[in-house]
Amino acid sequence: MLEYENQMLLDLLHEDGLLIAAKGLGLERILESLIITYNDPGNLVIVIGTTSREEEYVLSQLEGKGIVPLPRCVTADCSVSERSQIYHQGGVLFVTSRIMVMDLLMERAPVELITGFIVWKAHKILESCQEAFILRLYRQKNKTGFVKALTSSPLSFTAGFCHVERVMRNLFVKKLYLWPRFHMDVNACLEACKPEVVELHLQMTTPVKQIQMSLLDLITATVQELRRSNSTIDTEEFTPENAISKSFEKMLKVQLEPIWHQLSVRTKQLIADLKVLRTILVYLTQYDCVTFYNLVNSLRTTEKAMQSSGWMLLASTDSLFINAKLRVFGNMNSPTKKAKMEVEATEKSKSEVIEPDLEVNPKWIALSEVLDEIRKEVQESKNLEKCLIVTYDDRTAQQIKEYLVDGAQVVLRRIFYYTIGAKMGLKPPENFLKEMNRNKNINREAGSSINVKRKNAKEVPEREEKDKGKKGKKTKKAMNEEIEDITLTQIAKKYYFIGQEEEEFSDDKEREEERAISKRLLSSPLIMVQAVRDTSDPFMMTRLLEEIQPKYVVIYDSDLTFVRQLEVWQANYGERIRVYFLVYKGTTEEQVYLTNVKREKDAFEYLIKEKSSMVIPEYNDGKSEDHPDLSRDPRKPSEINAQENSNDTRKGGQTSEQTEPQRIIVDMREFRSELPALIHKRGIDIDPVTIEVGDYILTPDVCVERKSLSDLIGSLNSGRLYNQAQAMTRYYKQPILLIEFDQNKPFHLQGRYYLSSDGSSSAKDVAAKLQLLTLHFPHLRLLWCPSPYATAEIFEMLKNGKPEPVVAQAQAVTAETNPDIDSDKFNPQIKDFVSKLPGVNTKNIYTLLNKVVSLVDLMSLSKEALTDILGNSRNAEALHSSLHHCMKPPEQAKDSKRSSKFTKKGMRRFRT
Repeated sequence: MLEYENQMLLDLLHEDGLLIAAKGLGLERILESLIITYNDPGNLVIVIGTTSREEEYVLSQLEGKGIVPLPRCVTADCSVSERSQIYHQGGVLFVTSRIMVMDLLMERAPVELITGFIVWKAHKILESCQEAFILRLYRQKNKTGFVKALTSSPLSFTAGFCHVERVMRNLFVKKLYLWPRFHMDVNACLEACKPEVVELHLQMTTPVKQIQMSLLDLITATVQELRRSNSTIDTEEFTPENAISKSFEKMLKVQLEPIWHQLSVRTKQLIADLKVLRTILVYLTQYDCVTFYNLVNSLRTTEKAMQSSGWMLLASTDSLFINAKLRVFGNMNSPTKKAKMEVEATEKSKSEVIEPDLEVNPKWIALSEVLDEIRKEVQESKNLEKCLIVTYDDRTAQQIKEYLVDGAQVVLRRIFYYTIGAKMGLKPPENFLKEMNRNKNINREAGSSINVKRKNAKEVPEREEKDKGKKGKKTKKAMNEEIEDITLTQIAKKYYFIGQEEEEFSDDKEREEERAISKRLLSSPLIMVQAVRDTSDPFMMTRLLEEIQPKYVVIYDSDLTFVRQLEVWQANYGERIRVYFLVYKGTTEEQVYLTNVKREKDAFEYLIKEKSSMVIPEYNDGKSEDHPDLSRDPRKPSEINAQENSNDTRKGGQTSEQTEPQRIIVDMREFRSELPALIHKRGIDIDPVTIEVGDYILTPDVCVERKSLSDLIGSLNSGRLYNQAQAMTRYYKQPILLIEFDQNKPFHLQGRYYLSSDGSSSAKDVAAKLQLLTLHFPHLRLLWCPSPYATAEIFEMLKNGKPEPVVAQAQAVTAETNPDIDSDKFNPQIKDFVSKLPGVNTKNIYTLLNKVVSLVDLMSLSKEALTDILGNSRNAEALHSSLHHCMKPPEQAKDSKRSSKFTKKGMRRFRT
């Protein structure tokens, strides 16, 4: 471990706290060191907040260091008896949050024996999350254990009011440890053995510069219009500088999503246009000219122009479209090219006349030059070294691989003829098709397991001889052919000194060594092209650096986290490496990187300022009984004291009687939501069991089915909610459908939320289906709750003064049909008809349907027989009268007479 990492570890071991480090500083090694420190059967340490991929990485690292025994992972695959046995065996355990909550509530985990908790990704510890629920249950019964929290997301603590203080309160810690990149110990440690960095500031072509200027003008105009049309919203962070960054979408989501339904249509369209413009800007520097032209051309339609907020009607948009086409077809309007096309059009077909003039990405040229420089150094040193090329996403990585194998023009023409050419009816030339098929066969023979794909190198010397004979200024086509020559074939054979100069070795031993090097080269790739953006494996780049140990690293796309990881790996690795940094000078790519560095620095400066001024109570660690979150009483301390002091003195100072604690039965599947944690915090006990009908049993008569908005739409569309409502109305007197909204989203019934896909139905469809549901089940009650906090408060009000539910009774209720009150065995049309008759209600309808065979039998029953069946003489008399007496409305005859008289009288008056 490095010096600053040792200091981080000592700080956490000395006193519990929250450690916030900059991204890429190796916080996972602190987690490994903590696990190694407490990895003893005499301890029971629980690690929460990790994913399965993170657990696999930590376990592989510990296994490589020879740690025995390794920590165990407790998931839903482990049975209840196995989990209890694992807890008593001790050691370090990775436990999922849902399993840990249920084991603590059911007292399966020995809380008194737990040594402490290690919390990973501590910035996500909110009051309503599962990890905060776990720590609250832990601190209620264990006052001696530790809590150590780690996170590498300082930007998460800048949103909201006193966010860091609330997180520390939920973690039950009193110390805050900050480790930014500009920390004195971190800076001294990493600067002592920093890698050799070669920055290559690339110049963009003239069309790319024009496109970037046009896009920046469009973004600036859109941002200004957004700020002008929303004067009531805090638009301080809505700037062109932030609009081009990757985090702008998250910034908009946090600020505008709660009021999304209140925004105007124009504001929503402006936000959508900013997202489109930023995507175009990313494609400009990220991908080739053909891919960029396809994106821009897809937006150049009448439909897209009508949907936009007006940016497609500006002059800068014309410049965008013209220069995007210029990068693909060249200057089609030049007199020389136009005359040549007119002459050739009479002799050749359209596909032969229109020939693309594709612009090569400047980064491809720079990458070829860098690899050529690496080849020369390796050839001189005669050592087998590896090179790592780092890109942003998989699409760029795959394109670089194709470029290194086939060359620039082959890759660009293949994309052109498959996309633009197919739409225009252009067919690729025959020689191009032959080369594509040949490369395809070579790649198939090379296999997918080898990252270095080979190409037949016979044509390379021939091209070199042809180029030697040429003199004068090089054309664009000749330059592209030179770029095409620098392929992965040469990197594999020529660049790495393999078998080309065997005649120089006179000794057989030297030849055997050279053959061994060649064999090793073929078994392992020398050049790795890897994308940084891989959410499935957070430690992918760290693992890759440790496995291949590259001597040369080419950063094709800048990424702040990987740069830090590279610095830390260089400090641990010892041997100096060389890093090539490819970046367009004076472009948005450089600005985005600098903006990310600045935002992280500002976040740490904000946290340093907060740390110097915030007041942490003494009871914040939860080891005393003064912590308000551990009292489980929703009332304020002043209210509790007022009630204690208001005892009647005539009772001799006796206190009020202790009432039975409130209890709610919760289905185990509901622990994925935030509601159980908030219910428990209000002082209500929770019984986690598996129940088939309902999600929450508040009283023996009240059953609640909770639905989020997305779940509600899906249940209405599939018909599952109808079956659930039917089961609840059969077994419970007060069935309730709870529709719960997200507190960070608008309390508004709509089909879709902003920047999410909660459903595809419109609000009218959802409301219509809910109306049908209430018509079928008139006893079903609907509860609309804006947040889980409001739901917990409503549950407490519904339980006030009511009997407590019984777990055995709730588990005995199944979703299967009860034969005594089975409504499915009756004809629904007959049942609806009988339910509308006078004297028939929901209490006696099933008794009547069970004891009466048919409608004919019902007509033959006397009034006394109906009284015995219905149990009420008044209902029996009303039913008997409705079946046997002719019920004519007496006012019908009078109305007819009056209408005729009035008509005659009116006619007479009209005639007179």
